[in-house]
Amino acid sequence: MDFSLQLCIGGQHPGVASSRLTLRLLTHRFLMDIFSVLDSLYRKRLSIDGRQLNLEVFDPCSQPVEWADGFVVVYNISNRTSFINAENILQQIRETRIENFCLVGNKQDLCHARQIFEQEGRSLAQDNHCLFQEVSAAESYQEIANLFTQLIRQVMEHLKYRADRRRYSSSKSMAKLINNMFGKRRKSM
Repeated sequence: MDFSLQLCIGGQHPGVASSRLTLRLLTHRFLMDIFSVLDSLYRKRLSIDGRQLNLEVFDPCSQPVEWADGFVVVYNISNRTSFINAENILQQIRETRIENFCLVGNKQDLCHARQIFEQEGRSLAQDNHCLFQEVSAAESYQEIANLFTQLIRQVMEHLKYRADRRRYSSSKSMAKLINNMFGKRRKSM
């Protein structure tokens, strides 16, 4: 059975390279000449833990959307404003109640121009109870793939838990209904 999953990639600030991060994940290549100002929907078929997965990635997404199964918040480690924007997106995520999301510090290859230390990103992620990783879309596919795999596993586990809870509450509701309809009757004497 195929499993479908929808992720949003967001970073409100120009230059965080969320589109390059997305395309690096989907194509295994770094595309230097890409600059996305339009919303794009990418699709890829993956296999994770032996399970087939249809992944849809919406990029760039400037604010959390309730239909998403997960959200990736991206900031540029060499731009303080992008980090502040990431904090704002994380606040919106908490208000939207999206439960599976991660914080990504991109452009790790520009460590000589770093404005946000790794500990600041890690601390923000811990405050928001989410995954965190610094990556470089230009240098490493594997770090990006590992991060997305972790997030996808988290989303799959959450959806399974939610389905199990829904199934339990449905059967509990049905049991109450049957009990009310055919409940114990008093014997008349």
